[in-house]
Amino acid sequence: MVCIVKATYQLLVAGMLLASCTLADARKPNVIIIFTDDQGSVDAGCYGTKDIQTPHIDSLARRGVRFSQFYAAAPVCSPSRAGLLTGRYPLRAGVPGNTTSIKGRPGMPGEQITIAEHFRASGYKTAHIGKWHLGYIAEHMPNAQGFDYSFGHMGGCIDNYSHFFYWQGPNRHDLYRNGEEIFEDGKFFPDLMVSEACEFIKENQVDPFFMYFAMNTPHYPYQGEKHWLKTYAKTPHPRKLYNAFVSTLDARIGDLLAYLDELGLREDTIVVFQSDHGHSTEERAHFGGGSSGPYRGAKFSLFEGGIRVPAIISWPGKLPQGKLLSNVAHSCDWLPTVAELAEIKLIENSIDGKSLAPLLLGKAAKGPHGILHWQVGTGGRAQWAVREGDWKLIGNVRDTSNPKHSGAAAASKLFLSNIRTDPGELKNHAEDHPEILTRLKAAHDSP
Repeated sequence: MVCIVKATYQLLVAGMLLASCTLADARKPNVIIIFTDDQGSVDAGCYGTKDIQTPHIDSLARRGVRFSQFYAAAPVCSPSRAGLLTGRYPLRAGVPGNTTSIKGRPGMPGEQITIAEHFRASGYKTAHIGKWHLGYIAEHMPNAQGFDYSFGHMGGCIDNYSHFFYWQGPNRHDLYRNGEEIFEDGKFFPDLMVSEACEFIKENQVDPFFMYFAMNTPHYPYQGEKHWLKTYAKTPHPRKLYNAFVSTLDARIGDLLAYLDELGLREDTIVVFQSDHGHSTEERAHFGGGSSGPYRGAKFSLFEGGIRVPAIISWPGKLPQGKLLSNVAHSCDWLPTVAELAEIKLIENSIDGKSLAPLLLGKAAKGPHGILHWQVGTGGRAQWAVREGDWKLIGNVRDTSNPKHSGAAAASKLFLSNIRTDPGELKNHAEDHPEILTRLKAAHDSP
């Protein structure tokens, strides 16, 4: 009898060990999306800048795939975030423009299904860390939009030490944990982000997690660390302030990646990096500091400098390393891409993004997009754009470039450019190619 019981026990243990190994082998990857704020089109070493130190962003490129023609969903904060989180064009996600930073005001409609909801339905623990800017009422805040855990500010920006919003009076405090206001006076917000992120990773390291690490840097106010300000002291103003803040954010990315390494999770984690749109030329950003390199435009503009952004995906051991893709891609694509890589089934598939997984895995040479759309605002004055192949048409043109660069070509109501031959969008081909203008205008006008 004892032998039978012992044998039964041994079989049970063997079965448990086998099940454990099977589960370990089938463990789904963690996913972290790092989303920076107002970072210029070329403002990382791996994108060609020579005057900013970004070793950790560059390390993601060395250990991953970098895109040279990657587009944000919008040239301004809220709609860009809505596009990323829902995989839908911002207009279809219910966020055609910036949501308010005033408490108690609505934002992205609650019926929108976010990437966090898709991953949570597949057993992932989910976290939002950082900037939200998609609503200030309970049903529009992160915990109601698929995130198990949330830490950060709900509005467009904060002072990084007082955590107050000062830019549309009255001044108001904006720091929340799981929907409850908290106070961390004097603590540097990027450091708080890393601390909160690492604690979430520590508590959820056994099972797969999804994290939206939405950095509020280098969005104004420029508050780079003292040693970085000293490093760039001889750089012209305001570039030196901006550079210091970019290097400050890069260091926090380094801290986050180092913690993954410390826990042995780096090869089990897909890391996506992207800027939400181009750099700011607003007065509160000292009228600039960032760079769009050869591209025209900046934040708020649908010229390339407003929407062409740095973007990288890294998953060592599973995806190529040090690879550059020149295919056209879009931030709505991240949702279906990481879902396919993680082998999770979407709750529903009413999205505009296309999976980039075949491109990343070398199973396709051609990108998934025949045509791409953008629109900021609603009504007859809404700024919009359509890209098909090398051609791009902008309607209700807005140029937010630095004034010393914006006079090269006068803006007009309709601006048709060839991105391959003229990436700086200096020549308007509207009169030269009326047939292309008509086709792209019809594509925009069609429902």
